[in-house]
Amino acid sequence: LIPLEPMGIELSFKEGHGPVLEPPIRSRTEVERLVVHDPNETCKFVRRTIEILVAALANKVPLIGFSGAPFTLATYMVEGGSSRNFLNTKRMMYEEPTTFGQLMTKLTDVTIRYLQMQIEAGVEAIQLFDTWAGALSVTDYATHVLPHVERIFNALSHYNVPKIFFAFGGCHLLSSIKDLECQCFGIDWRTPLDVASQLLGGDKVVQGNLDPIALFLPEAQLRKEVDRILTEGRCARGHVFNLGHGVLPQIPPEKVKLLVELVHEISS
Repeated sequence: LIPLEPMGIELSFKEGHGPVLEPPIRSRTEVERLVVHDPNETCKFVRRTIEILVAALANKVPLIGFSGAPFTLATYMVEGGSSRNFLNTKRMMYEEPTTFGQLMTKLTDVTIRYLQMQIEAGVEAIQLFDTWAGALSVTDYATHVLPHVERIFNALSHYNVPKIFFAFGGCHLLSSIKDLECQCFGIDWRTPLDVASQLLGGDKVVQGNLDPIALFLPEAQLRKEVDRILTEGRCARGHVFNLGHGVLPQIPPEKVKLLVELVHEISS
């Protein structure tokens, strides 16, 4: 959400509510006011942080750049924060498709610049994260969202870094997104990796896909889950073991450490 503030919207985080964006963007006039800014000027702290991390990591650990995808960013801007049904976002998409398209175009322009800045600052891979992609049907995603995602990856195609796309809850979208100019697709825990690989055409790298809450399993059961996921991942061109979504704050760090140890042990 970092690139949104310089576009002209106030971002804050309220305990128990998550991100809050004010005022919500719900009209053509409000969309037209949004600024397509240069992150090299407006997000200098991000670039400087990357440069510091790259120097500190000294090629020992790759640093992955990150951005929310335009549709997910749009939902936060239109809803003013998180939402259960994305009523205002979908309403704009259906009732005012031109306005929604203008919003998506501006967010896409900013996202391209934001990821370019991160690559040029030294990240060794980038991930585009579409948290709320699963809220859309295949048809709506193809019509209103996919062209913008394609434009992002096409704009970054000349950079020689791996590119990852994660559409959370988007198993039904995998066949539609398989031709994106990226090398790896994040998969959430709902879809077995071998099934996801088939839907992606069998020639893509997959990333995932342990349910984060499964980290509460006893070690013996967690080991079985890791083994299952690694086995399913062998059906793909390549497999980057990961969680199927973010680490929850309630998860003890020692369970994350155990997971890493199990992955190395079982996959060695």
